[in-house]
Amino acid sequence: MEILRDPLWNNIRLDPLALSLLETPVVQRLRYVRQLGLAFLVYPGATHSRFEHALGAWHLAGVALRLLDERGALAGIGAREQQLIRAAALLHDVGHYPFSHALEEIGVTDHEEVARPLVTQGAVGTVLREALGDDAPETVFALISGVSTHPLQGLISGSIDLDKIEYLKRDATMCGVPYGEIDVDRLLNSLVLVELPEGRPAIGVHEKGLSALESLLFAKYQMYRNVYWHHAVRSATAMYKRLVAVALDTGAVAADRVARYTDEGLLVHLDTPALVPEARTLLDALRVRRLHKRAYECPAATLGDDVGEWIASDYALTRRVEDQLAAELGLPRGEVLLDYPTKTQMLGVDIPMQRRDGRVQHLTASGFEGALNLPRLSDELYRSARRLRVFTANRAPVPSDAVLTALRLDADAIRDRLDRGLPLLS
Repeated sequence: MEILRDPLWNNIRLDPLALSLLETPVVQRLRYVRQLGLAFLVYPGATHSRFEHALGAWHLAGVALRLLDERGALAGIGAREQQLIRAAALLHDVGHYPFSHALEEIGVTDHEEVARPLVTQGAVGTVLREALGDDAPETVFALISGVSTHPLQGLISGSIDLDKIEYLKRDATMCGVPYGEIDVDRLLNSLVLVELPEGRPAIGVHEKGLSALESLLFAKYQMYRNVYWHHAVRSATAMYKRLVAVALDTGAVAADRVARYTDEGLLVHLDTPALVPEARTLLDALRVRRLHKRAYECPAATLGDDVGEWIASDYALTRRVEDQLAAELGLPRGEVLLDYPTKTQMLGVDIPMQRRDGRVQHLTASGFEGALNLPRLSDELYRSARRLRVFTANRAPVPSDAVLTALRLDADAIRDRLDRGLPLLS
């Protein structure tokens, strides 16, 4: 047993399985992939890595399993199965692209699918098979991808999984902001194994943990509003997405190799004389933190349902619109960028809750709500934090009313205007 010192959880104990997995190149790469992508350009302390987060997730999995075992909830779930859970917690991020989630927004393969061969084959697969049996790699991947029927699946992928608890707490600490205050101890002590109405066991929360669950919701909202979706972080992210998309189009980097790079490794690879001018401008600007500025901003709550969703879901169309807007404003390609963060849930609220009398109810609008209507509050907080933004280089102004009118069009109408050569601004 080895012990690592961690600034968040203090001592993290590593058993032989964890040590063997940590020594694989797949996991070691996570040392050089930042947890928060380009957020360090806004919060200088946000240079922590996916490796640190993986260690924290391993630690929390151990804590949760011990607490459940002390209450007799793990009867029938042996040591091997518990090790599979901990291995999944440690390996859950191995498929992440350089600078975290940004590239998934341009339509590349989801990081969980990238993780499949990394977990089931190679050095990681060998370690898992030798330690936990021939079916261990596939079992661990099923847990990571959220498709396992294991009773403890919810610890790895779900509404209150350990990943969320760990990254919210760590991100707030490393950014130096007071927004990630989660009652972790209370929440972990409130985890229970319940029987769902369909007769399947699953991870839930005891009613006494409702306040801790609310702290998780508020922390996630504050972190999205102030860190993850901070306007300068999203500007840098939009620039990076456009840079890599152009590099993929021009062959400067191969699509099947992007996920193999570290953060700096990808930027160094792209930094060649052959890089086309548009991508070169973006790369040089990112390196010296010369970010595009907000020219227009509108909260999701003001836009209304489904308005602008094509910006978040159809990156090819978004690039066409960016190019058209730049042309109409007399700006070079890449100097107008649109951003509307991909939909996320502030808190998945279909959570099994065990009442004090033993009954199990789902924490939904039609079930037990407690002191707050968490489902409705979660939606309202999400809509408040999300913003549609137009960024321009060199503070180039845009006609706000005309831009909003254009962006309110649905995807088919936008595509029709572009195909017919009609202007978007009028």
